Amino acid sequence: MASSPKAPADPIDARLVRRLADILTETGLSEIEVEHGGLKIRVAKTLTAAPVHYAAPVPAPAAAAPAAAGAPAAAASEPAAVRTGDVVKSPMVGTVYMQSQPDTPPFIKVGDTVTAGQTLMIIEAMKTMNPIPAPKGGKIVEILVEDAQPVEFGEPLVVIE
Repeated sequence: MASSPKAPADPIDARLVRRLADILTETGLSEIEVEHGGLKIRVAKTLTAAPVHYAAPVPAPAAAAPAAAGAPAAAASEPAAVRTGDVVKSPMVGTVYMQSQPDTPPFIKVGDTVTAGQTLMIIEAMKTMNPIPAPKGGKIVEILVEDAQPVEFGEPLVVIE
C-alpha cells in the first residue's frame, strides 16, 4: 500500500519541471505549459523586477517627511499652471531636439503661434528622428523640456493655448 500513494507522485518528473524552467529562462518566456497523455504541467515565473524598481525611489523622498510636506504643495501648484492650455505629451521614450540641426533656429519658442500639424520638436528614438506635430493651432504658452533632454512616454513637452 505504501507504493500505491507514491505511484501518482512519480508521473511528475522533477527533471522535466526543471527543464521547462530552463526553457523559460533561455527563451525569456514568462510561462510554458506541456500536456502529454493525461499529464499537464504548467511552469510560470512571476515578474517582479519592475515594481521593485518603482518602489525603491518612492521611499527616498518620503524619508524627509518634514521637507516633503511643503514639496507636494509646490508640485501641485506647478501642474495647475501648466493646465491653462492643452499639454502636448511625449508619445515615446527618447531624446528631444528643439531644432532640425544644431545651427538652425528652434522649431518653436514661447509666444509663437502654431498651426495644427506644425512640427514642435523632434524626438530621437532608436536612431530615428520623429517629428512631434502640434495637435491643434494656438499660442505656445510654455515649453517644458530643453534641447537634448531625455524624455519618457507621456511626459509633458509643450503647452498650447
